Amino acid sequence: MEDQQSRTDKTPPRTRRSGIWAGLRANFLTGLVVVAPVGLTIYIVWTAIGIIDSWVLPWVPEVYLPSTYLGVNIHGFGVMIFLIFTVVVGYIAKGIIGRSLLRWGENIVARMPVVRSVYNGLKQIAETVVNQADSSFDRACLIEYPRKGIWAIAFYSTTAKGEVQQKTPPDGMISVFLPTTPNPTSGFLLFVAEADVIYLDMSVEDAAKLVISAGLVYPSDAAPRLEDGRPASAPNS
Repeated sequence: MEDQQSRTDKTPPRTRRSGIWAGLRANFLTGLVVVAPVGLTIYIVWTAIGIIDSWVLPWVPEVYLPSTYLGVNIHGFGVMIFLIFTVVVGYIAKGIIGRSLLRWGENIVARMPVVRSVYNGLKQIAETVVNQADSSFDRACLIEYPRKGIWAIAFYSTTAKGEVQQKTPPDGMISVFLPTTPNPTSGFLLFVAEADVIYLDMSVEDAAKLVISAGLVYPSDAAPRLEDGRPASAPNS
């Protein structure tokens, strides 16, 4: 028994080796967090440029292609042509002649049952994307959803207007967007009384991170604290 105990005591600890592997694993995960978004972004952008080139370049006369006078293909040349063409079309569409042509074309499309539905849907999506920079969420807030006593993060959209305002109690109705986790691009449009809303000090970006991470990534500058100043998640000393 004593010999077995002595052999057990002489067994070298493996903490150093396990510590090295833990450090390598932590470094790998940290590097993956840095490299993966950059690599995927570059891949997606490069692929999108190639798709636009494949759509635009067949419409460009061969004499104007870089491969004709430079001997090489320039990746993104079709994107430049597309941007220039779009700017020119936008400039023409803002004029009197352009607006008249646009109305004339939309009147023709409005008489085509299937084409009309597709065109109106795509036009609405395009207008939403273009106007997104001007119409963004201003503040993050808390609302009781799906029942009282359960709070969810939402984003203040605007004050209720029109028929919604006229047919709801006159106590300051507002519209809020309630995102879903972990995909905040989908959610619910809710009309609630402003008196039932608690506005948050955290930014919209921090609130979005909180929703995406399912509550794991909490804004450090808005983390809840106890009366003694310690973070609420800190262990008792």
